[in-house]
Amino acid sequence: MCLLEADSPRVSCPKHRRTVAQVPWARHGAGHTRDFDDELAWLVTHTAKSTVCELMRVAWRTVGSVVARVVADGRAAHDNFYGLSRIGIDEISYKRGHRYLTVVVDHDSGRLVWAAVGRDKKTLNGSFDLLGVSVAPRSTSSRPTGPSGLAMSSPSGPRTPRSASTASTW
Repeated sequence: MCLLEADSPRVSCPKHRRTVAQVPWARHGAGHTRDFDDELAWLVTHTAKSTVCELMRVAWRTVGSVVARVVADGRAAHDNFYGLSRIGIDEISYKRGHRYLTVVVDHDSGRLVWAAVGRDKKTLNGSFDLLGVSVAPRSTSSRPTGPSGLAMSSPSGPRTPRSASTASTW
């Protein structure tokens, strides 16, 4: 076990008043080092949250806040929409009572790009809003497919003028 102790000087900021200065080994608002946060977040992906709490000797809430910080850092450092040329749009049901997620995947890499609750035009337009006006027109393939198909709203239109519609494989 390593114990790291250092002074965290307070600084005066006209916008935030008095606050603790940023240090290179910790994320903003964290009481732990970056390495500890990263390890804890990795453990959560491989075991139960209660096990992580016991193993790392932290509270349940701490695990949640650490994971939120690590995910926010990862999202800030990586643009999910960079380099997209072919996307697939589908919906997947979860739970009972016809609850759906709209899912956007990158056909070239097979990775999940975006997902949101719902399966209507408003939900689908949310992904195009994130793509931005300068990116969406360059999409070369975009097709809602699936059993019920989201096909109620065609992807072709002002948001994806050069999109190609393909048939569902099921």
